[in-house]
Amino acid sequence: MPIYILGIESSCDDTSASVICDGKVLSNLIANQEIHKSFGGVVPELASRAHQQNIIPVVKQALTVANIDKNQLNAIAYTRGPGLMGSLLIGSSFSKSLSIGLNIPLIEVNHMQAHLLAHFIEDCGEKDPEFPFIGVTISGGHTQIVMVKNYFNMEIIGETLDDAIGETFDKCGKIIGLPYPAGPHIDKYSKLGDAKKYIFSKPKVDGLNFSFSGLKTGFLRFVKNEEIKDLFFIKKELNNLCASLQNTIVEILFEKILEAIEKTGINRVVFGGGVSCNSGIIKKFKENEIKKKYKSYFPKFEYTTDNAAMIAIVGYLKYKNKDFSTLDKSAKARYTF
Repeated sequence: MPIYILGIESSCDDTSASVICDGKVLSNLIANQEIHKSFGGVVPELASRAHQQNIIPVVKQALTVANIDKNQLNAIAYTRGPGLMGSLLIGSSFSKSLSIGLNIPLIEVNHMQAHLLAHFIEDCGEKDPEFPFIGVTISGGHTQIVMVKNYFNMEIIGETLDDAIGETFDKCGKIIGLPYPAGPHIDKYSKLGDAKKYIFSKPKVDGLNFSFSGLKTGFLRFVKNEEIKDLFFIKKELNNLCASLQNTIVEILFEKILEAIEKTGINRVVFGGGVSCNSGIIKKFKENEIKKKYKSYFPKFEYTTDNAAMIAIVGYLKYKNKDFSTLDKSAKARYTF
C-alpha cells in the first residue's frame, strides 16, 4: 500500500504544504508573504497572522494538486522548530487538529534537519548522498556544520557565533540600498563585478565555528568612508561591491568546510537551506571537487528555500521507523538536534 504523508511548514514567513507518496513529491505549494519587503525583514506578528489566513487554502490546494482525498493520508508531518514562535504555533496547532480529526499519526520535524534530508526526495536532483556526510545548513537564520551519521543521528560540530550567512547578505545588502531579501540581488550583481576589486577582512574564529558580525561592520565602515569621498560610490561600484562581498563570504565558508573535511575524514559535503542556491557557493565547491578530493551535493532550487516537501520526506522516513509524536509536544523557537 502506498504511504501518503502531508507535510506542513510554517517556521517563518512562508506557509507551505506538500504531499509525498513513498518519497515522491505529488505537490509542494508555498504561499509567500510579500508584506515583509516594505519593512526590510520579517515581522513576526504579521507573519503569524498571514499563516492563519493561508494555511487552510494551501493545504486544501496541496491535496487537490496531489489528486488525493484527505482520508487517504497516513500521517501529518509538521515543523516543530526552530523558527518564529507565532508562526510555528499556527502550523503545529493546525497539524494536531487535523491529526485528531483524521485519526492518523502526528510526526514532528526539526526544520534544520529537514533541509539536509531534502536530498532524499526522489526528484531532488543528484544521487542520494551516502552516510556519513558533512551537512552544511546555510540560511537567513542559521549557519551550521553538521556531522550526519544517518537519517536521525546528527551532531552540530560548527555554527555561527553571531549573524547567519543569509542574514549577513541581507544586512550588507541593505547598507548598499538593495531590497529585502538582498541575497539574490547580491548574487545577480556579483556576476557582473570584479570579485578581487575590494578586500574585506575574514574574522578569525577557532574550530569549525563562524562569525560574520565583524565582516558586516567592516563592510559598513568601508562603504561609509568611500561615500565621504564620492557621494555616488555605491552606484558606480555596485557590481564590484557585490562581487567582492560575496567572494569573501564564499571563501570563509569554503575554508571552514575544508577544515571540517580534514578533521572528520569525511569527503561528502551536503548543502541545504536558502543560501545553498547561491551561484558563487555552488561554483566554488563544484570547481574544487577533484583538486580537494571531495564530493558536494546541492538540492534543486525548489527544495533550498523553506518548503513543506522537505518536512514531508522526513515525515515519510519517520513513519517507516514508527517514530510518531504526541499532542503534548509544543512548538519550540529554539530546537536543537
